[in-house]
Amino acid sequence: MSRIDLEKARDAFAQATDGTVGIEEEFAILDPQSLDLTARFEELQQAASSSDADLATSISSELILSEIEIRSGAGANVADALSRQALMREKLFALAAREGVVLGSTGTHPWADYREQLNVESDHYRRVVDGLQYVARRNNTFSLHVHVGIRDADRAVRVCDRLRALLPTLLALSANSVFFEGLDSGLASVRTQSFTKSFPRCGVPDAYGSWHSYREYLELLLATGSIEEDTQVWWSVRPHLAFGTVEVRICDAQSSAAESDALSELIVACVLQCARDDDDGLPIVAPPARLIEENLWRAIRWGAAGELIDLERGVCVPARAAFEGLLEWTSPVRSELGINPTFPQLNGAQRQAAALAEGQSIEEVYASTVAQTQQTFGADEPKSSTEVSTS
Repeated sequence: MSRIDLEKARDAFAQATDGTVGIEEEFAILDPQSLDLTARFEELQQAASSSDADLATSISSELILSEIEIRSGAGANVADALSRQALMREKLFALAAREGVVLGSTGTHPWADYREQLNVESDHYRRVVDGLQYVARRNNTFSLHVHVGIRDADRAVRVCDRLRALLPTLLALSANSVFFEGLDSGLASVRTQSFTKSFPRCGVPDAYGSWHSYREYLELLLATGSIEEDTQVWWSVRPHLAFGTVEVRICDAQSSAAESDALSELIVACVLQCARDDDDGLPIVAPPARLIEENLWRAIRWGAAGELIDLERGVCVPARAAFEGLLEWTSPVRSELGINPTFPQLNGAQRQAAALAEGQSIEEVYASTVAQTQQTFGADEPKSSTEVSTS
């Protein structure tokens, strides 16, 4: 039986307000001594329910019981969403400390065995595991999702179309998962290779052009029994039918609060600049998925340390130059929002790779990232002297 009401979904976009923002961050639940994944989600959820109603409604499960998501709820704008998220993070990390666990934030756990992880026993996740089997069970990954309100379903679909070519740049900037199943993967974002390249209806979507076209696609999936819920469409950017938002899902989870906040700001700016360009009648640059996939692979493999293809000119440019291009393009919207995201000289994947090259073990590298997460997500983070503005 279908759980998608497409008429109601269109109404959600008709009633949406441009620029509302919701942030979702996924964390690994860890044993404090070994830093192994530990299946403690239900205990954390129960503890929150008995002590803090606001926190309890902000916590969400993911596929495995050793993962927890914290959500800002709908902020009036990006500043409001970030403020809400900071408060919920602080509460969540304090709760985790009281319950005797720590939280980690990289795109993958460096050595966890997926065969040992317990899945959440909800109807939704049972459907996912029953439907996808090995593909779902092996997906022990952690990411950052950002929702931005966009009025009008047709407009939201066109904004998603405009965002397609930007996905590899956002991934390269966010790459933060080098280790997987006890090995140095040699990739900057092994999370993307494990999840995005394995799940169906995932990665770079087609350009649909209109709500009518996107709806026809969903109707075909429903009619053929391919999906039962709209959330079984896992594209890296998608119209979220329940919230009336454009949801960007390409980024690895970040090890520091400042990096997560900066990525959220940049994503919001990109979504709203796309909406502005659409309103101004600028043509949509919609490269075929095969060309965007070339850049997606470059982002997976080399991240911020590599090059991306400028698809309009047919030449390679440093990933950092592509980031600067995003900032220049979004400067009108960013100026209005009053945001100026800053990023470290080296992102998470670069820091992990450098530490490994210096002789640290995978376990030592991960311990350092967990320590950074504990220090920065639980309270306001002081700016590091190594941070630079990229505006």
